[in-house]
Amino acid sequence: MKKTVTLYTDGACSGNPGLGGYGGILIYGEVQREYSGSESQTTNNRMELMAVIEGLKRLKYPCIVEVYSDSAYTVNAFDNGWIYAWKKNGWKKADNKPVLNVDLWEELYTLTRIHEVTFHKVAGHADNQLNNRCDELARGAIVSLRKTLPVEGLDNEEDNLKERK
Repeated sequence: MKKTVTLYTDGACSGNPGLGGYGGILIYGEVQREYSGSESQTTNNRMELMAVIEGLKRLKYPCIVEVYSDSAYTVNAFDNGWIYAWKKNGWKKADNKPVLNVDLWEELYTLTRIHEVTFHKVAGHADNQLNNRCDELARGAIVSLRKTLPVEGLDNEEDNLKERK
């Protein structure tokens, strides 16, 4: 019998494109596990997808997964059947243009074949504590990433100082 897991996710981007982060909370019974990650040059939609993908990848066995996301982009792709049409059409939309973020959609599609996944849309930045926590995780991942990046112009200034000695 498959276990039922709840997954809350969120993605964020500072600039779009720009620095991005994602966060999630996996819940099984009384156990909650948080995760987050970041990318230096990305979009909010990619981070929303990464939040779900990374959550599903953390599951060791096939599960029934209830995903809660404030991303209409992600939820609607499944609830409206877009992803199945995209796959059938060689990852092209109805207007024959390529689907954006196809690498992530393909990975998410594969993961939804392993797990029984149902998507639920939640209001973003509202009174849902778990969604708000995922937003904090995503934004925190951006802050952490920003601290690791070189300050623009600093390397050149250090080189200038060395040359003057």
